[in-house]
Amino acid sequence: MMLTYPLAALGRTTLGFLAVIGRIAIFGGQSLSHIVRPPFYPREFLSALINIGYFSLPVVGLTAIFTGGALALQIYSGGQRFSAEAVVPQIVAIGMVRELGPVLVGLMIAARVTSSIAAEIATMKVTEQIDALVTLSTHPMKYLTAPRVLAAILVVPALVGLGDIIGIMGGYIVGTKQLGFAPGAYISNTWSFLETADILSSLVKGAVFGVIAAVMGCYHGMHSGRGAQGVGRATKTSVEAAAIMILAANFLLTSLFFAS
Repeated sequence: MMLTYPLAALGRTTLGFLAVIGRIAIFGGQSLSHIVRPPFYPREFLSALINIGYFSLPVVGLTAIFTGGALALQIYSGGQRFSAEAVVPQIVAIGMVRELGPVLVGLMIAARVTSSIAAEIATMKVTEQIDALVTLSTHPMKYLTAPRVLAAILVVPALVGLGDIIGIMGGYIVGTKQLGFAPGAYISNTWSFLETADILSSLVKGAVFGVIAAVMGCYHGMHSGRGAQGVGRATKTSVEAAAIMILAANFLLTSLFFAS
């Protein structure tokens, strides 16, 4: 009998994990369904659009430009070992657009936006504001979740595109000012190397990461515990879950777009 205890504990953990995944999937599906069904709350949508998009510009821009510059230095340093320094513009472009741009923006959104959404909604739950919405015949998911998810779907791809451009610009600045590349040749090599599939994959990743970040914040906020500890735990868990899911989704989407 003692030998069965570890297996039973493993089984309970697995079933509990699958149950959580199922609840999150149902919550995400319901959130997406509420986007296309009235009533709509344009003020909440615009507020979420500004919070997710406009206020994320500084952290996205700074992260992208420093990453692009560091990537150029790393590729140049590594390329010197094989006399392949000339590939810096091409590799910076494809690295930022295909991988680093979407992932870094997604993680920054998870750190800034997911935590904010989770803390806000969890606080509303603790102070019984969500119960007040129900009393006023307002669906909490319609009022709180749908506008944030829709805003994330629309604005995170734009942030990813902007992050790609700024990251490439960071590589351009380092390449032309520090590594000795000709500006015209650098831009020409960057532009000629990128393909439509690279840009499309970057924007699709941004939309998926936006959904993950918003849904995780709303889900953990709605299901937070009571008191300040419950709010803190919901905020921490939402960011951790969003970051892990973004990295997992990035792997799956990369496999889908570039497996062939």
